[in-house]
Amino acid sequence: MIALLAAAPSGSRAATTERIVADRFTGLAISGFDPVAYFTDGGPWLGDAAYELSAAGVVWRFRNEGNRASFAAHPEVYGPQFGGYDPVDVARGVAYPGNPRLWLVVNQRLYLFGREESRDAFAAGSAAVLAEARKRWTALQSELAR
Repeated sequence: MIALLAAAPSGSRAATTERIVADRFTGLAISGFDPVAYFTDGGPWLGDAAYELSAAGVVWRFRNEGNRASFAAHPEVYGPQFGGYDPVDVARGVAYPGNPRLWLVVNQRLYLFGREESRDAFAAGSAAVLAEARKRWTALQSELAR
């Protein structure tokens, strides 16, 4: 895994133009999945249009009012880290959208992955991946649309 990170080009361009992964046609963050459900229900559940919240320029959906209220109070806890981009790719300097069905909760934070291989690599060495991803995230964010 360390070799993979070291081999990544440092000047990679972002693969998308959004700061938070959202459907470009609907504006729904993480394909309409409820980000709180990963914590409360142990996995991805689609949210309901009756429980929507606009935050950070996208629309989030939730399964119920309680989940919506929890997210509104603590979006930094319940929202996917790195805006829903795959942290393994972020560590390489690339913004590759995560898939809400490929996920892990590590240290009470939600991470989404673009490929099973990325999720497996992250599970095997999340500390190293996160250290590199955090270093690159600020610069990568500046390349994404405002």
